[in-house]
Amino acid sequence: MELYKLGNISDKKAVLKALGVENGGIAIMAKKMELMYFYIKDLKTPAANILKQDALSIGAELAVPSGVITCEKPTFDCMLIGTRKHMEILSKKELAQPFGLKSVAQALQQFLSSRSYPVRIMGVVNANEDSFYEGSRFMAEDAVAQIEKMIDEGADIIDIGAVSSRPGSKPVSERVELERIKPICDVIAESKLYEKALFSMDSYTPSVITYALKSGFSIVNDITGGANDEVVKLAVEHGAKLCIMHMQETPQTMQQNPHYDDVTVEVSNFFEARIAKCEALGMKRKDIILDVGIGFGKTLEHNLTLIRNMKHFTHFGCEVLIGASRKSMIDKIIPTATEARLPGTLAIHLKAVDNGASIVRCHDVAEHKQALAVWEALHQ
Repeated sequence: MELYKLGNISDKKAVLKALGVENGGIAIMAKKMELMYFYIKDLKTPAANILKQDALSIGAELAVPSGVITCEKPTFDCMLIGTRKHMEILSKKELAQPFGLKSVAQALQQFLSSRSYPVRIMGVVNANEDSFYEGSRFMAEDAVAQIEKMIDEGADIIDIGAVSSRPGSKPVSERVELERIKPICDVIAESKLYEKALFSMDSYTPSVITYALKSGFSIVNDITGGANDEVVKLAVEHGAKLCIMHMQETPQTMQQNPHYDDVTVEVSNFFEARIAKCEALGMKRKDIILDVGIGFGKTLEHNLTLIRNMKHFTHFGCEVLIGASRKSMIDKIIPTATEARLPGTLAIHLKAVDNGASIVRCHDVAEHKQALAVWEALHQ
């Protein structure tokens, strides 16, 4: 007899099936193999005591501060720990409990019903002269050549923008943005490149977005997160997806002094409000993509926290995008020039995908294609 410890198992049902477990037991056992953690902020103290006992009664756990049992404060932060099966039981059991536990139960049910998406690569092409990474800047014919190269390398989506949104970047007029993007859109339309990959317009200017959507683009990548109703309505009108990004302040001011009481909660609340707005304007949730906005009004610690907690944002039922390609957070961890940040980029993106992101926005398509193929093989 030999015994060895297994690493993390991604496809639990496949492993159980390969072992020869009967079909009826696979679903039951798979739920017991997935350990889940939920951080609960400001839970009422009576609720914490009830949830603690309910969790213990089924073999789960609620980690609480020492003052909970003596009710030293009206609310406490807690951590709920258990398997997927435990969470399913608690999500039903707590519906009948007082002190706000019904809301906890409903939130658990929302997380348990979140879906997963296949991972896709989004290649970045900047049709401007001032994006932070010089290697992503292409104009006119060069941009088209880069697009075709990225498609050949395995990009599922090509994201094209004519205005830099790097920290401190200067605004560009609508006329200039349209002049930069028109020739590229024309070639995409005439050559029917949209049949080889999906195209995303990185803009929040209605006239630019309209021109792109009429040229075969099917995604609007809006760094203002759907702030302008007209942008949302354009996406709905053309049957396009809308990527909602979170940004604190503007590109000109966002990195001056970013502050959050809890970055995960505040970004999540932002998404909840914007999703509700988009749905009210006629957009279907399946057509919404969420981007936490790495580097857009965030410190290094804010960025790291959002990547660690990426799984949280999957509960909205939308695809989640990660875009940290060659960004300065890598330089803050280990001093590195922009052109040498590919290794750090891959580390961040693979961790984000591991945590639930399904669209990887990057400058280096071939390298990401290889890295993700290896990652997927390791997770089979």
